[in-house]
Amino acid sequence: MLLALDVGNTQTHIGLFDGERLVESFRLATDRDATADRLASELASLLALREHAMREIDGVIVSSVVPKLGHEYEQLSVRYFAGALQVVGPGLKTGMPIRIDNPHEVGADRVVNAVAAYDRFGGACISVDFGTTINYDVVSARGEYLGGVIAPGVEISLEALSQRAERLFKVDLVEPQQTIGKNTQAAVLAGTVYGFAGQVDAIVSRIRAELADDAVVVATGGLAGPIVPHCDQIDEVDDLLTLTGLRLLWERNRP
Repeated sequence: MLLALDVGNTQTHIGLFDGERLVESFRLATDRDATADRLASELASLLALREHAMREIDGVIVSSVVPKLGHEYEQLSVRYFAGALQVVGPGLKTGMPIRIDNPHEVGADRVVNAVAAYDRFGGACISVDFGTTINYDVVSARGEYLGGVIAPGVEISLEALSQRAERLFKVDLVEPQQTIGKNTQAAVLAGTVYGFAGQVDAIVSRIRAELADDAVVVATGGLAGPIVPHCDQIDEVDDLLTLTGLRLLWERNRP
């Protein structure tokens, strides 16, 4: 079995694959101070839901935007999985040419999403990942990573709003009842949901115009749910896009 881990700044998405089949997935809050032993304990608790799962894991792949945790996952692999670890980064074969100024600066999660999106659609595509930031990653019809856009995410914006404006506060992201809010909470909610939906449509529309290809747009990420229903430029939603990309990269780099 393959254990795939997408370690983001806010959340960690974990998937357990049996061949191409995803048999379990979990989301946890990312703890930047976690040690290898603590990570192993958390994984063991989660995977206890499946009998013998820990003993059946023969491969681990990690995509991390938190450098310290990348090191801890390497230690976890050495101690508990006989070193069967791949880390997404320089030296890992992606099968995708990176056409940006400095290929080493692109985030691991962005490359993983691009690989998964192109494998799925087989042509020009854009992945929109709703996480700590909103990442727009663009792939050409020939399967080249062309770059993208990074914008502040939903939670970052809500936290900044509540910190900088004393009479405004963070709201739970649910479906707005209407655009014109009748109270402060409703007004902030409408501004957040419709504002980010408008941002997504505007940015994707501009990318499509520059790309000059009929690109498919796929959304993913833990915060996509409240926003995507109000977007006109999103074609599909795939909550498992990043985990699928990790599986594909594992298969492309097997010894």
